[in-house]
Amino acid sequence: MTHDLLIRNGRVIDPETGFDEVCDVAVTGDTITGVGTDLGAAAREIDATGLVVAPGFIDIHAHGQSVAADRMQAFDGVTTSLELEVGVLPVAEWYETQAGIPRVLNYGTAVAWAFARRAAFGGFTPDGTRNIIAQMGGSNDNRWSTDAGTPEVIEEIVSITRQGLEEGGIGIGLPNGYLPGAGLKELSLICDLAAEYGRPTYTHIAYMANIDPNSSVDSYIRLIGLAGATGAHMHICHLNSTSLRDIDRAVEVIAKAQAQGLPVTTEAYPYGTGSTVVGAGFFADPEFTARTGSDYSDIELVKNHHRFADRDDILRAAHEAPSDLVMWHYLDVEVNPEHRRMLDASVTYAGGSIASDAMPWVRPDGSLYEGLDWPLPPEVSAHPRSSGTFTRFLREYTREREVIPLVEAIAKCTLYPARVIEGAAPQIARKARLREGFDADIVVFDAATISDRATFTDMNRPAEGVRHLLVGGVPVIAEGELDAAAAPGRPIRCPAR
Repeated sequence: MTHDLLIRNGRVIDPETGFDEVCDVAVTGDTITGVGTDLGAAAREIDATGLVVAPGFIDIHAHGQSVAADRMQAFDGVTTSLELEVGVLPVAEWYETQAGIPRVLNYGTAVAWAFARRAAFGGFTPDGTRNIIAQMGGSNDNRWSTDAGTPEVIEEIVSITRQGLEEGGIGIGLPNGYLPGAGLKELSLICDLAAEYGRPTYTHIAYMANIDPNSSVDSYIRLIGLAGATGAHMHICHLNSTSLRDIDRAVEVIAKAQAQGLPVTTEAYPYGTGSTVVGAGFFADPEFTARTGSDYSDIELVKNHHRFADRDDILRAAHEAPSDLVMWHYLDVEVNPEHRRMLDASVTYAGGSIASDAMPWVRPDGSLYEGLDWPLPPEVSAHPRSSGTFTRFLREYTREREVIPLVEAIAKCTLYPARVIEGAAPQIARKARLREGFDADIVVFDAATISDRATFTDMNRPAEGVRHLLVGGVPVIAEGELDAAAAPGRPIRCPAR
């Protein structure tokens, strides 16, 4: 047999079986056709001597969803990038739109409960052709965010969300923290819907605060209760940033829920800085500083690095451009050892996934960049996690600090996120493994040099250390260089019932 490609002499790691040997990997078309030695001839070869050969990373929390975002994430080792925490509407329109874009990575989405809610309250029509971040800002009528729904409104919310599941959404995005007015009755019905379809919810917890009432721990207890009451798989997004400084108790209650067999999973990213839109309602809370432990000066506009002086300052910015991106520096991990320990508790949580929460790339005026230039224009920016999450995790936690062995670290980037969704999206079950018969989504990297390069002042520097990246057998990165013409990304979508 002559293969299309032979990756020779790499350290081949399959996180599911624990396979970790120096050998060869053969690829034909979009499939791995052999792992071992003496695999035969190939039309093309890659010498992976001294390099790691692993499944491509699966990012289940990525808001970029553009060619620019894909290319930056490719250098971060990602081969599948999914919009699950917020999701989109209409789902079918979004997939149709993406099919006309030269997507580099595999892509997919959940159903946007937030947009279903906004549409049901009236005055808003979801647009599947636009990035969801551009639709997350406030409006003159914020009842969809702050008010409980009437029975009629809730019925409409459930109906719109069901339609999104029928159109193939990979579960339901539940950014409850942006819609605190939603009551438990409504949430339980949405979770019933998720359980009916056998698809997860992806939840931004309801409250972010260090103190009761309405603390982060309160939110986790609510979420765990919903899992028990409805049977829905509740996936917790960014355990690090939503727990703030209550991470120890958050980890305890999540572990106890999992020990009881409740369907609860989680993820984190290796930064003590979060990102969202300036119009997020929790910034307007008069008790924001007391409840979160952060000052307004810890919040920074991405487009111009402005640090806010006080509540009035951020309210003005939210009124002028509510969709502008901000970074929230809630932990100082470089200076404060206790902050570092808290971040570690979320990132190293056993069985937890690494997920980036990657933000879109924006121009200096705050508008989203959706161009095809490569390298990216020097003026565009985003949170550094948009280009360095997985490489930063491998650099810090595996190579430099030796906190997590490499095989387990790769599992956190591949197998664990795949397991969150593969019951709903069978395509994912063919990924995250490096064995014969599985998809040829493969990353080849140098464990001695792999690293993030983006900083909070120089954000659009691609990560380094990824030497080769294949998506469906198609080279996206070869010898460390991007093929700007490569567009092998395929949709990940739930089948019709």
